[in-house]
Amino acid sequence: MKTSDEHGRYNPYAKLFLTALSAMVAESTTFPIDLTKTRLQLHGESSSSSRSTNAFRLASAIVKDQGPFALYKGLSPAILRHLFYTPIRIVGYEHLRSLFLASDGGSVPLHVKALVGGLSGSIAQVVASPADLVKVRMQADGRLVSQGLQPRYSGPLDALTKIVHGEGIIGLWKGVVPNVQRAFLVNMGELACYDHAKRFVLQNQIAGDNIFGHTFASVISGLCATALSCPADVVKTRMMNQAVSKEGIAKYNSSYDCLVKTVKVEGLRALWKGFFPTWARLGPWQFVFWVSYEKFRKLAGLSSF
Repeated sequence: MKTSDEHGRYNPYAKLFLTALSAMVAESTTFPIDLTKTRLQLHGESSSSSRSTNAFRLASAIVKDQGPFALYKGLSPAILRHLFYTPIRIVGYEHLRSLFLASDGGSVPLHVKALVGGLSGSIAQVVASPADLVKVRMQADGRLVSQGLQPRYSGPLDALTKIVHGEGIIGLWKGVVPNVQRAFLVNMGELACYDHAKRFVLQNQIAGDNIFGHTFASVISGLCATALSCPADVVKTRMMNQAVSKEGIAKYNSSYDCLVKTVKVEGLRALWKGFFPTWARLGPWQFVFWVSYEKFRKLAGLSSF
């Protein structure tokens, strides 16, 4: 008879479904914070947006100028992205982690968890990059509306069609390098820290394998993931938002070029633009996701993550 761990290990399809379901709930709950973070990271790219701002002021302006539903612009491609991204990275991490488990049942070292988390996140991001590109472009479109200009895209399908027509199929993977770099750092911090923090909480009896333990672990992993990934996230957002001009000229030639120009024009602190809204999103997102996922696993008869 299989133990709960063995039972959990032999149900990859159930895990894929449950991670996608949990990610949809988490993404819908925290999406307005993600949109605010994206707009904040793009703030300062043009001379018309040189005045300093903050997340609250930016979110208030969006609601005032475009209505509350504008905070959900780009939600559908974001959910579509998570249907691929989250199941691959979560289930992939758990599978790779099991390969490093000691024969005596000992825990996996933190540095191995970090490497496994980064690898699984990178693979997942390559697959989900087109949906991520559409999401960023649609979120950035809201700035044009606030300036009285016509948005570039009327919806996700229109954005997908125009990107392919104007930039080719390969255009769907624009910014994939900084995207993967960010995914590696995010998942290195998020998955490894959540896993390690949860084990620490359980082993030291700070809390049980319940909502309190999951909340503590998710807060720690959110801080680690944000600190590591914010610079790559800023570069990724700007690389993915840029569109090639009619002359075929792009604002940034590479991730490194974007990094250098951002620091040169806006200073080193610009690389951590959107830090607090990023953490404010990752914290609630991970709380909703992990609590939901752990609960769903329990209901499905699977072992804890």
